[in-house]
Amino acid sequence: MSGIDHSDGEEPAPPDPFRRREPLPEERPKPLDDDPEAAQRLAALLASPAYREADSDVDFLATGDARGPRLGLDYLKAELLLQRHGVTDTIVVWGSTRIVEPGAARQRLEQAEAEAAARPEDPEAARRARTAQRIAEKARFYDIARAFGGIVGAAGNLPGERRLAIVTGGGPGIMEAANRGAFDAGAETVGLNIALPREQYPNPYITPELCFRFHYFAMRKLHFVLRARALVAFPGGYGTLDEVFETLTLSQTRVLKPLPIVLVGEAYWRRVFDPDFLVEEGVIAPEDRALFWYAETAQEIWDGILRWWEKAGEPLI
Repeated sequence: MSGIDHSDGEEPAPPDPFRRREPLPEERPKPLDDDPEAAQRLAALLASPAYREADSDVDFLATGDARGPRLGLDYLKAELLLQRHGVTDTIVVWGSTRIVEPGAARQRLEQAEAEAAARPEDPEAARRARTAQRIAEKARFYDIARAFGGIVGAAGNLPGERRLAIVTGGGPGIMEAANRGAFDAGAETVGLNIALPREQYPNPYITPELCFRFHYFAMRKLHFVLRARALVAFPGGYGTLDEVFETLTLSQTRVLKPLPIVLVGEAYWRRVFDPDFLVEEGVIAPEDRALFWYAETAQEIWDGILRWWEKAGEPLI
């Protein structure tokens, strides 16, 4: 029976899903016999940037006019991967990239002190030694962040098929410590890196499938708070302060539903800013002072977060 004539009502055989028996006209280039210059013109068309599919045209995607789609993609990739891994709730940890583990801090201090002793007339060498001493004193926060990451990692699954994970900015120092603690506990852990002008490296304790690099700070900040059930800030610099004050502002204005905000190391934070002075000066209200509290140990941080949610009527675990 012919594969073409179906006048008797019999249904045709399914066609090959990828190939035709006879190519369509557009599947063949224009014959050179018709126009000897057609091949050269065709090559120019195929090489033209205009002919590239938009989602494959890197030059087009990098233009200012394509910023909107780039913002969407920056958000969407991380969102889909977090969903795929079942991460529904997070505890965010911020802190200095310069606060390293105690052993490394001691080695750097010894080196800095040796250099200062060898050049007693060099004020910069003396300054580096003083800085190394202060970092060594704060190295205990690395251990606290690591212990806290372990507590959160061990908490694992939450009621209602929810899943809790540590999220950090993905860098070294305090962020490394928190990711490392969760890694030690056998838990998946998230890192939100940001593209910077100079090369940087994520810390090695992030789950590879949950290690993201954002182009836009705005999308990174969104993912910090989107699933957050608590925000824990260790001593840090500009980046840490940026995240803390922005989150306090969002909570103050109720753009973000208030959630636990814990500042670890009261002595440090009291010198960084004085919230009681701000209340006295009338630039914030007394209730704004209650948007955060201080803690000193990993267990104290965790217990405070649990109590906060119990008081809110939404127990975390």
